[in-house]
Amino acid sequence: MSLPENILIVGGGVFGLSTALSLSNRHPSSKITLLEASPMIPNPHGSSVDTSRIIRADYSNPTYAKLASEAVDLWRRTEWGHDGRYTQNGLLLVYPDGDSTAKEYTTKSYHNVKGLGEDAQFLPMKADVLRAAPAYGETLNVAGGYVNWSSGWADAEAGVRFAKEKLDKEGEVNFRTGEVSHLLFSPKDKKTVTGVVLNDKDNTTITADLVILATGAWTASLVDLRGRAVSTGQAIAYMRISDEEQRRLENMPTILNFATGIFIIPPRNNVLKIARHAYGYHNPKAVPVPGTSPNTVQETMHVSLPEKGVPIPLEGETAFRTALEQLLPTFADRPFIDTRICWYTDTPNGDFIITHHPSYPSLFLATGGSGHAYKFFPLIGEKVVDALEGNLAPELKTLWDWPEAVDEAHFEGTEDGSRSGDKKLILMEELAKTNKARRVGSL
Repeated sequence: MSLPENILIVGGGVFGLSTALSLSNRHPSSKITLLEASPMIPNPHGSSVDTSRIIRADYSNPTYAKLASEAVDLWRRTEWGHDGRYTQNGLLLVYPDGDSTAKEYTTKSYHNVKGLGEDAQFLPMKADVLRAAPAYGETLNVAGGYVNWSSGWADAEAGVRFAKEKLDKEGEVNFRTGEVSHLLFSPKDKKTVTGVVLNDKDNTTITADLVILATGAWTASLVDLRGRAVSTGQAIAYMRISDEEQRRLENMPTILNFATGIFIIPPRNNVLKIARHAYGYHNPKAVPVPGTSPNTVQETMHVSLPEKGVPIPLEGETAFRTALEQLLPTFADRPFIDTRICWYTDTPNGDFIITHHPSYPSLFLATGGSGHAYKFFPLIGEKVVDALEGNLAPELKTLWDWPEAVDEAHFEGTEDGSRSGDKKLILMEELAKTNKARRVGSL
């Protein structure tokens, strides 16, 4: 199926770069422009840029497990995983006593990866878990789990840089820098998206026959996704460790506890990362309802949007300290050298949104990563182009089609069995509590 001559991809993260690679290879006659808000790729504020991402086929949903297995194979055997961009150290999934949801997710994941021929070992008791990962402490609060030695982790920033350099080398994609203010519509047909308007002094426009939004957690300001996706902030922290601690931990499997959402990826260069896959922080902002004319009095809506450059709240730090007391007790009181908030685009079931907008035929969305898209970097662009051509596999089309909106009042985050923590925490409220607690503590 032929595609339009002039295609604009907005966003230079996983979805945008991977789509650009696939489009330039499969549709060389199309003029492809990739627009990124940051003057550099990797964007230092992007969710795709971090020290590490888990690369796993460990899903309770068999469709995602199968697709992830294909992606992991590409990380293992192609240039995507070369030069330290991929490390196969295994993944240890655990659950505590009394958490039936975490146990069910873990058990389903185990059977899925075993069915795919992965090197997974069931660990029915705490003693089995500790034998698989002896560096973790006896205080580990687990009832059981499994380890999949076929899983690993990726250097996230290096992977993004690799994709950008690959595109630069091919020279088929035109890169531009600018932050999008709003979509550009045809003056004759308010249903036809003809490009984007930049947030600059000249209101610069970039026109295209097809606009692909791969804008991650910023998408909610450009398209009305209320009830379909919400941007949530996830806590990450780093601490410095010694050479001896590096040697002791670097070959351990990544540990992921679906009951708490806490995961620890083996350290590199004497830096240990601890993070949480949770319901996350919300950051509501008033923005114009997308699609309304900027020249009239506009209706506004409140949606959660990323906040750059803020530390994690005390709530997140406390969760990390508690987890470290259980996993690595000698690290529990060690200072963090840095913290950051990573922004997810969460959908109700954790499914991606890879489809044409139902009201705007010339607008296509590739978003909804829900905190688990990075592992698909080597192949997600191929699936996006399949969807553009109308050839996406039926099981993926069902998962990634334009979702029905859920009741926004009850949309508290992704409910796929892998999330933890409190729901609908407001970022600015938690930061205010943190500042108050620290002022009181310093008196």
